[in-house]
Amino acid sequence: MKSKQKFKETEIGKTPEEWEIRSVKDIAEVFLGGTPKTNVKEYWNGKIKWASARDVSNCNSRYIYETEKTITEEGIRNSAAKILPKDTVVITSRGTVGKLVLLPESMSFNQTCYGLKAKEEINPLFLYYKLKSLVINLKSISYGTVFSTITMRTFDELKIAIPPLTEEQNTIANILSKLDDKIELNQQMNKTLEAIGQAIFKHWFVDFEFPNENDKPYKSSGGEMVYNEDLGEEIPRGWRVGYLGDNILTTISKPGIDKFEGEKIYLDTSSVQNSTIINLDNKITFKQRPSRANMQPRPKTVWFAKMKESKKILFFDDYSKYGLNNFVLSTGFAGLDVKDYALCYVLSFILRDRFEIEKDNLCHGTTMQAINNENIMRIRILIPHKGILEKFDPLVKNIYEKISQYWVQNIILSQIRDSLLPKLMSGKIRVLLR
Repeated sequence: MKSKQKFKETEIGKTPEEWEIRSVKDIAEVFLGGTPKTNVKEYWNGKIKWASARDVSNCNSRYIYETEKTITEEGIRNSAAKILPKDTVVITSRGTVGKLVLLPESMSFNQTCYGLKAKEEINPLFLYYKLKSLVINLKSISYGTVFSTITMRTFDELKIAIPPLTEEQNTIANILSKLDDKIELNQQMNKTLEAIGQAIFKHWFVDFEFPNENDKPYKSSGGEMVYNEDLGEEIPRGWRVGYLGDNILTTISKPGIDKFEGEKIYLDTSSVQNSTIINLDNKITFKQRPSRANMQPRPKTVWFAKMKESKKILFFDDYSKYGLNNFVLSTGFAGLDVKDYALCYVLSFILRDRFEIEKDNLCHGTTMQAINNENIMRIRILIPHKGILEKFDPLVKNIYEKISQYWVQNIILSQIRDSLLPKLMSGKIRVLLR
């Protein structure tokens, strides 16, 4: 890489001498999405994925693979919706404004999003990262407000500097892509590890095939089962039913944080998607922090979002050094302090979809429904023999420890990517071309 380059003064500041100043509309075709009539059933549940701003905002990788709704070709023909090709950049114009994704296949989207199809001389990934660098810069100088809304005029007025050589664009995009490739691989590994942990949990505590005293599967080897009226099903003899927070396996974490120097990362519920941390940008000090930044992560704790229809889960153990030292959590999370031998059991229980259903059924409120501590203590949890939990915990602890390690790797990789992004995109760091 070259450290010294010739720069020129332009309308957007200093740029490399040979880079061109162009508007976004000069380098990409811009399309506004559309919505077929919602009351015409023939327009919906087709084969074409149809993204909303919510879908885009909830996506935690470069590419959006899942959408809440799909539409039909007839829906496309009879609306302003369009099908745009693979590698189109989609940006939200409402809701969480300025969130970016790439299409991994031909897809459609609604009017809360714009699609930007890179022109022939522009690398689509370079366009994605260029726009991403602008969103980061705008956030840093506007106190969290990127645009009140994005319009077609925005893309006319937004001027950017780009290298004219496609080869340089490709090299820049490749450097940043390799970091995102690793981040996304780690995310996929965590999904796989979580699925393995859930499979072991089901085998032991749903199918009741934990190893008996002879290392044989308990239920299928004739282990004694008794009917439990609370659960409406048979459970192993000697097991019982308890409740979250009843001090048998868990107690409810109390608010309050330890005093700290410098900055920490504030994780509110919007910073987490399922069991993945998606935003590390909220930095706080002890003296200047939101009133909701008042929950302290500790070893042997599990956290979940209180809000209805909001699956957001965190956990911490003695191996979670980065999170324990650097995170402050929102009071939008409910925390459970867990007995030493039961962390993996309780975490696996909380990660199940069945827990989310039971939690949602206990949420209440007029505007934003959420669960309170009283109702958390109405959530039933099976209490196995302590000896079974002491066998289960070390069996799956390495799985959750690995998940935590991938979390930290992704934090570091994200920080490297985000530090390189504005420098590569402004030409402050240049790449050598052969």
